[in-house]
Amino acid sequence: METQKKKRLTCHVDLDAFIPATDAEKEYMVQMRPSTTFFKDGVKRLYKNKIAFISFIVIVLIALGSIVIPIFWPYSYEDQLGVQPGKPVDSSYKNLLPFEYGKTEQAKIESGETVFPHVFGTDSAGRDYFIRVIYGTRVSLAVGFFASIIVLLIGTVVGSVSGYFGGKVDMIIMRIVDIIYSLPDMLMVILLATVLKLTLKPVIEGTVLESVGSNIISLFIVFALLYWVGMARLIRGQILSLREQEYVLSARATGAGGFWIIRKHLIPNCISVVIISAALQIPSAIFTESYLSFLGLGVNAPMPSLGSLAADALNGLTTYPYRLIIPAIVISLIVLSLNLFGDGLRDAFDPKLNA
Repeated sequence: METQKKKRLTCHVDLDAFIPATDAEKEYMVQMRPSTTFFKDGVKRLYKNKIAFISFIVIVLIALGSIVIPIFWPYSYEDQLGVQPGKPVDSSYKNLLPFEYGKTEQAKIESGETVFPHVFGTDSAGRDYFIRVIYGTRVSLAVGFFASIIVLLIGTVVGSVSGYFGGKVDMIIMRIVDIIYSLPDMLMVILLATVLKLTLKPVIEGTVLESVGSNIISLFIVFALLYWVGMARLIRGQILSLREQEYVLSARATGAGGFWIIRKHLIPNCISVVIISAALQIPSAIFTESYLSFLGLGVNAPMPSLGSLAADALNGLTTYPYRLIIPAIVISLIVLSLNLFGDGLRDAFDPKLNA
C-alpha cells in the first residue's frame, strides 16, 4: 500500500501530530534544571571567584576574632598592669617586648604558676597590646559598618527621589551634590570633626550616648553630611534608566504614587548596585576613621582604634617599631580584603557584567 503524500495546501488535520509522547520522548525533549534565583546565581559566581571568596573568609575571621577573643582573653584593653591600689606602680610592666613578663609575673612563673603571655608585649602605659589591637579592630569595623549604613540610607533616599521626580527636584538636589563635591574632603572632615567634638561633648553628658563618645558620634555626622553624594549619584543614574520601563508605566496607570513605585519597584530592581556600593563604602569609612584617630579626632581614650594605636606608636618608633607595623598591617588587610570582596560582588551581581 502506497503512503499517501502530504499535501501542502490542505485543511485536513494531521492526527499523527496529536499522538501522546512516550516516556522516552518526554525524557529526551524535556530537560529540566533546578529552579534558581538571581541571588543564587550571584552566589555561585562569587564562589567561583577565589580571590573574592578568600577575602570574604578573611573578613569573617577578623570580625569573629574581634568579637570572640576578648571573651576569654585574661587582659583588658584599659587595665594597666602593675598598678594596684595602695602600692607603688611596678614600671617593669611598661614597654614589654612580645612574650616578656613583668617582675611579679616572673616571680609567679618561678613559683610554678601559669601566667598568660603578652603576645604583642605592652604599651608605654603597661596595657596588653594584643587585646588593644583586637579592640581597635572591633571599633574600626563597627565604625566602618555603621557609617556605610548611614551613607547607604541617605544616598538611596536622596538619589531615588532625585532620579524619579526629575525636574526642579532633581536640579536642586544635584546642585547641592555639586557643592559638596567641590569642598576639599580632608579639610572639611577635619574641621567638622574638630567642631563637633567640642560641641557634642557637653550635650551628651549624662546620656546613653556618653558611653559611645563624642568623637564617634561626630564621625557618623561627618559621614552623614559629606559621604552620601557618591551613593546618591549612583542611585540616581539607576533610577533614571529604570523609571521609563513598562512596569513603572503600568504602575502609574493604575494610580500608584511616586514613593510607592520607588519603594516597591525601582529600589528592588537596583538592589544589587546598592549592596555592591555599600560593600565598597566600608573600607573607605574604615580608612577615614583610621586617619582621624591618627590625628586625635577619632575614638575617645582609653578606647583604642587602629588609627589611634598607630598614632601612639610614633613616640617609640625607633625602639618599638612593631607597635606601628601591627595596626598598619591590620588596617591594610581589612581594607584590601573589603575592596577585593566588593569587586567580587560587583562582578557576580551586576547584570550588565554578566549579560
